Amino acid sequence: MTDLSGRVAVITGGGSGIGLGLAEGLAAAGADVALWARNQDRCAAAAEQLRAFGVRAEAFACDITDEDAVRQATADTLDRLGRIDILMANSGIADARPYVDTSLDDWHCVTKVNLDGTFLTTREVGRHMIERGTGGSIVLVSSLISRYGSIGYAAYGTSKTGLIGLGRSLAVEWARYGIRCNVLIPGWVETPMTDAAGYDDRFKELIARRTPVRRWGAPEEFRDVAAFLGDPQLAFHTGNEVVVDGGYAVL
Repeated sequence: MTDLSGRVAVITGGGSGIGLGLAEGLAAAGADVALWARNQDRCAAAAEQLRAFGVRAEAFACDITDEDAVRQATADTLDRLGRIDILMANSGIADARPYVDTSLDDWHCVTKVNLDGTFLTTREVGRHMIERGTGGSIVLVSSLISRYGSIGYAAYGTSKTGLIGLGRSLAVEWARYGIRCNVLIPGWVETPMTDAAGYDDRFKELIARRTPVRRWGAPEEFRDVAAFLGDPQLAFHTGNEVVVDGGYAVL
């Protein structure tokens, strides 16, 4: 079993959904965790839940689109937990609307979080990892929509596709520092974000039938993959896309 004792992980958007599933997996493996999210109350409740694993868990209010806020969250995490070994860049938003009705502000609303926010987060944490000189693991959470597209989600799909390019670039540029960067591609998972999308029962059943395991995923199914991706012993595993989708991409 993966042992992450003595390691510190940052999870953006870790208060619920896939982010919380990732955080649970890291905490179960022994890592201390820092949750960064805009919803401070939800983030604090999640941190309290994670302490049941016997690790330190801290919640930090952070809007990842705000450069100063990201710098402050990085500094506060280092002050409270001492180091950062793992980053799960999970924060993201979606906005469904026809492409021809999408304003530039609508477009930027999504890309500012999913792309710019991930840039700021990885840059600040990456600086710390490089300066500390002991390597680390960075995981960017993309989406299966990056491969298939989806009606009404052009900004979301484009931003999530961009994360794949960013992940490859960081894997190459930071390999010399012992920093690994991989991309996690979830399939259809029941989360607060998908609940908010308002998918009807017919659509949900269609997705379930299209998925070989015949159901949607659950956030807790990302626990073990988080521990796997955070494992420092996997020094040769970088620049990879890890798909967790119940076999959807196979068909």
